[in-house]
Amino acid sequence: MTHPICVTCGVQYGEPREDCPICLDERQYVGWDGQRWTTLEELRAAGHRGEVAQEGEDVFGVGAAPPTSIGQRALLVRTPSGNVLWDMITYIDDDVVRQVRELGGVSAIAISHPHFYGSMIEWAHAFDAPVYIHEADRQWVARPDDAVRFWSGDTLEIADGLTLINAGVHFAGGQVLHWRDAEDGEGALFTGDILHVVQDRRWVSFMWSYPNLIPERPRTIRRALRLLEPYHFRRVYGGWWKRIVSTDGKAAVQRSFDRYVDFALDDG
Repeated sequence: MTHPICVTCGVQYGEPREDCPICLDERQYVGWDGQRWTTLEELRAAGHRGEVAQEGEDVFGVGAAPPTSIGQRALLVRTPSGNVLWDMITYIDDDVVRQVRELGGVSAIAISHPHFYGSMIEWAHAFDAPVYIHEADRQWVARPDDAVRFWSGDTLEIADGLTLINAGVHFAGGQVLHWRDAEDGEGALFTGDILHVVQDRRWVSFMWSYPNLIPERPRTIRRALRLLEPYHFRRVYGGWWKRIVSTDGKAAVQRSFDRYVDFALDDG
């Protein structure tokens, strides 16, 4: 079966349909030319290829060139406990699978939020890997499959030193990944755009909708920071190539929130 892919968000669906619920949601948008669909076969024929490049120590970006949909890249996090593919892209072919296998393959997949679901089932099947999604985002899974493992609660350790945290920013099930042993034990946080690394890469930001510029509620962000409090991290890896806070990551998140609240709650 050829599975349809929404051109705007890049999410692959299990069967043909007329609309994309992810794009109809207020956090996203239907493309200006209306709802359009493609397939992996069409993307390959159009000249898209996989792209793998190092983004940090034992962290490799996995993307597509030229980019598809919103252009994010995934991250292969290589650890002694197994490799985690953090976040997801739309594109996959035999060559990019080979490149990832040469780096040790994928033991588990975890994705920050529905806009990044991409072709997650194709990747799961290619590596026989489970996909961890928080149950609060169950309704957005566009291609149901036994590979998807829904979890509940605030945190889940998916391997030694690798913990998913339900930050709840952007989506109720929005999750980030903490790697305890990264950066010589100082830790790293992988955030997609749950905590969005901005152009000035000393800061992050928090939005309910990025394309429609709807800010996140401060109380939601406060909860996320409370959950992050026990975890140390020097680096923050965002959702696009080179969107990385390279040092002092935990302080960067806190000062970014302080600035956010100062502007959001300014009473004049």
